[in-house]
Amino acid sequence: MAEGSGGQTVLKFAYLGSGSRGNSALIEAGETCIMLDCGFSVRQVQQRLARLGRVPADIDALLVTHEHSDHASGAGAIARRHGIRVFMTPGTYAGCRDQDIPTLNMLNCHAPLEIGDLRIEPVPVPHDAREPCQFVFEAGNLRLGVLTDAGHVTRHMLNAYEGCDTLMLECNHDLEMLARGPYPPALRQRVGGDLGHLNNAQAAKMVDDLRGGGLGRVLAAHVSEKNNTHALARAALAASFDCDPEEIEVVAQDAGIAWQAVAASQMA
Repeated sequence: MAEGSGGQTVLKFAYLGSGSRGNSALIEAGETCIMLDCGFSVRQVQQRLARLGRVPADIDALLVTHEHSDHASGAGAIARRHGIRVFMTPGTYAGCRDQDIPTLNMLNCHAPLEIGDLRIEPVPVPHDAREPCQFVFEAGNLRLGVLTDAGHVTRHMLNAYEGCDTLMLECNHDLEMLARGPYPPALRQRVGGDLGHLNNAQAAKMVDDLRGGGLGRVLAAHVSEKNNTHALARAALAASFDCDPEEIEVVAQDAGIAWQAVAASQMA
């Protein structure tokens, strides 16, 4: 799968889609392919995998960040249909509607694990779920961070994501758009609260805090279709990353993103 010239391991990633209507990503290194979240039906997963040149049989494991339907609704079905191992915290499992997961492995969100050629560090995050966590993936000297669905950034999170070469980072909403958007007050408060979702300014501040640790690239993920725009997310991250906004890639809800390799940052 992911092996470069001279036998050098390549760490790469792709997104099946990201947003409030469903989230799922693939991370590969060596002979290992991991799916991160499954917020789509089995049929949708198969269609989106085909765009990336993959089939369910290629997936070695599925990691679930938390139980919300846009991240976990398809986990049980894909596991039963294709025998894929599923890893999630006990709290996440307790909150899942579909608990018929015969290949379930309980995940300790405070302990690193290895699956095939990937080393994985779970990162507990503040979100309105039972036991949510995000992840840092490592292969060789490369580090890929994924952080969505967090209401604010903690010191522990900054420490965990320090040294990532690439970071897929939530830019869920623009504060002004959320304030005047279509959501009722209670939902606006939930989304914008400390256990909700990162806004553009919070994401930009995190990028600014991580720049000194060698962060080489950032992508915007989990961008709201109602309370944000790709242009606003790009502009916010570009200002902290000191680059042209067009250099910031946004993971789309329907199109996702094609396979991309993680490159070692110049400061690594």
